[in-house]
Amino acid sequence: MPVQNLPPVVASIFSLLAIASLLLTFVMLGSRWLINYLYAFAAESWLIAALSATVGFYGGFPELYLVAVLTVVFRGVLLPYLVWRIIRRQAVDREIHLTLQPASAMIVGAFAVLFALVVAHRAGAQLGLAGTVAVLALTVMLAMKLIGFLMLAIRHEAISQVLGLLVLENGIFLGAQVLVPGMPMLVEIVILFDLLIAVACFGVLVRYLQAAVGTTSSRELTRLVG
Repeated sequence: MPVQNLPPVVASIFSLLAIASLLLTFVMLGSRWLINYLYAFAAESWLIAALSATVGFYGGFPELYLVAVLTVVFRGVLLPYLVWRIIRRQAVDREIHLTLQPASAMIVGAFAVLFALVVAHRAGAQLGLAGTVAVLALTVMLAMKLIGFLMLAIRHEAISQVLGLLVLENGIFLGAQVLVPGMPMLVEIVILFDLLIAVACFGVLVRYLQAAVGTTSSRELTRLVG
């Protein structure tokens, strides 16, 4: 079912799930505690899984049911568990905000949402999708990508940067479920396994930082050693 022809009730469900996912991103942006980041990411992943199942049901894409299950298993359970193990082993429980305080970061995040809204509105007008849920999906996707980049830029704990990368990818995945619901299943599965590899690599980095410099902050990586 094309996004421009969705019934109002279905469009409202899509909008609710997308907006709730974006709000959870702000929970991560405005918190100091790493465990809060993790809970918010897990909840966001479950919402995206619900969105996948909803799109599959109303759009006639039965393969999205499997995508929803994989999203719950990998993004909602396995990835948070792996990150939680890293947090527990390294005994790091909070982010020290040196570049930008949480309140200031949320203001910057709000401007990122406004920028995404303007871009999505203009793109929707050009494509004849103005006033449809596609504009909201594009707005949320761009906003989550920008906030993910912001977390990568202003957070110094390696674990926070892992979660920033996961938020960025969640935004892409969320937008794809609404804008390109017929995306091949193989692409979805490859993306999920790429995330597992990324988290595993960051886990190695965190352990190296702890062993080499006694901290998990990337601020200590100020020079290259040959």
